[in-house]
Amino acid sequence: MGVTLMNYQYDTAMAIITTSNLLMFMVSPQSFAPVANPTADCPPGLEYLLTIDQILVHQKIELCEILCGCETNNKYEIKNSLGQKIYYAKEDTDCCTRHWCGPIRPFDLKILDNNRREVIHLYRPLRCDGCCFWCCLQRLDVLSPCGEILGTIRQEWSLCLPKFRVEDANGECVLMIRAPFCVASWTCGDIDFPIYSAYDDSPVGKITKQWSGLGRELFTDADHFGITFPMDLDVHIKAVLLGACFLIDFLFYERKQ
Repeated sequence: MGVTLMNYQYDTAMAIITTSNLLMFMVSPQSFAPVANPTADCPPGLEYLLTIDQILVHQKIELCEILCGCETNNKYEIKNSLGQKIYYAKEDTDCCTRHWCGPIRPFDLKILDNNRREVIHLYRPLRCDGCCFWCCLQRLDVLSPCGEILGTIRQEWSLCLPKFRVEDANGECVLMIRAPFCVASWTCGDIDFPIYSAYDDSPVGKITKQWSGLGRELFTDADHFGITFPMDLDVHIKAVLLGACFLIDFLFYERKQ
């Protein structure tokens, strides 16, 4: 009897080990983008943005939110067009702020490189999201880790379609982002937020809320975004557009599912 029990335990242990090894073999390791060389006129950590014209932002699914309905700090993986990870972002707010303020909550959001070094800091103050409060519309500041302002996203007053100013470090508007007529996810397709030049109103890119499947859209608020812009766009403005993507996510797609 004892020998039979020992054999059963041994066989069970070997089955668990074999299954674990098989799962490790099937799951591919995280693909990271190659390290970019430092550049004199580029803030540390943003060198990689000089060589790309597209960014993918994938919000991670939080199991606690699905099971308990409790809002947690948002986490994101930021990748290039090849799917290689270039940055990692994490919201920093307390539980009471997330519960009582919901999608208009103020937050600090740190963007880290693959070595977990902070390269961009986003700060969003508590503001209103209705057109009636024209003097207290949305704003998001994009800063370097040392506190130097890289640019700002400001919502312009509009009666119907929201518009956002993309400002440089001097407060000059260089780009405009316009929301579409319908931003709802139930359209079952990608939703574009076009980006225009503030000087001649010509299209220069877009921020796209990507359709991520019926199950993900219905039961989570974990979204996928894509950002496209000219390759030769100033690297500081590229960082500001990345910040605009997070502001759009919070404004339109952080509602309770």
